[in-house]
Amino acid sequence: MKMDFNRKIVLEDGSEYPGYGFGDTCDKVCEIVFNTSMVGYQEIISDPSYTYQAVVMTYPLIGNYGICEEDYETEIPSIGALIVKEYNNEPSNFRSVETLSDTMKRFKIPGIYGVDTRQINRSIRDEGTRKVLITGIETNRQDAMEILARTSIPKNAVSTVSPKDVLFYPAVNPKHHIVCIDCGMKKNILRSFNKLGISVSVVPYNTPYDKIEALYPDGVFISNGPGDPEDVPETINTVQNLIGKYPIFGICLGHQIISLAYGAKTYKLKFGHRGGNHPVKNLKTGKIEITSQNHAYAVDVNSVVGTGLKITHINLLDNTVEGVESKKDKVFSVQYHPESAPGPQDSTYLFDEFLKLMDGGEHNA
Repeated sequence: MKMDFNRKIVLEDGSEYPGYGFGDTCDKVCEIVFNTSMVGYQEIISDPSYTYQAVVMTYPLIGNYGICEEDYETEIPSIGALIVKEYNNEPSNFRSVETLSDTMKRFKIPGIYGVDTRQINRSIRDEGTRKVLITGIETNRQDAMEILARTSIPKNAVSTVSPKDVLFYPAVNPKHHIVCIDCGMKKNILRSFNKLGISVSVVPYNTPYDKIEALYPDGVFISNGPGDPEDVPETINTVQNLIGKYPIFGICLGHQIISLAYGAKTYKLKFGHRGGNHPVKNLKTGKIEITSQNHAYAVDVNSVVGTGLKITHINLLDNTVEGVESKKDKVFSVQYHPESAPGPQDSTYLFDEFLKLMDGGEHNA
């Protein structure tokens, strides 16, 4: 017996997609985006970069392997909502401790399944990301449109997910100590550093540069995170005052912040890059890396000229900037996620390159 629809999403153009609810039943306005990964829904819902966003999964079956304690990318997921074609509430996985729906209920994350995700994704591709309301089926279109019109997506995403205090994550046999400016860092980045014998002091996004210097780091890392990089001028200013003093490495939002600190510009992409299958060309080696990506903004290629930065990587799908460096200052960054989780591991060598810089060598990647 077919159930009646009990939830729906409404886009800013008035289009409605009815479906069935899972997770929390709250109403929420988010920015709608899509992700092309085939696996990794737990890492996706717990990636802080998805704060205030409703993620449409292009892969049709979600929930079938449950939730595993070891696979969270943050302690408290802050994703806006999850939109899927088919939801499986009976996971088969010996590591699973609860269903995806139960996890989403605990963290107040609404979900909807049974909608036409292919049509929704084509709409995002053609019209771009925009606001979406996830609500009950009884909400009429006029009320939904009024809610969308009067609700803005907050610009405080980084301050929401960044820690409030300094945290320390020691390596077992430490070779170096770095300071991470945490704008919404994924746990696998910490794991990647610790595996290489790098102890990490994690500081809030708005930590002044002199407070970082007082921790006596061997290097500085700027993490991924949600939103527009221009919304965190404090972090940009801190990086400007640290350039040339320490080896610096940035990922995703950190890459954009470093570029802005050098005087380059950023802009918002039509529908962003989100998935585990983006081909990136390393301009120094000529090699192609398949990468994990999650970002809405990119560095303007023309604005890099004259900044002291050199472009090192490009995205082969749209030729956007995927990496920059300043050999003189021992600074480099990439737009994609070398720590994966989820995604391919073609680019984990970049953590070794950062280690090499702290050892006194040159960055060759």
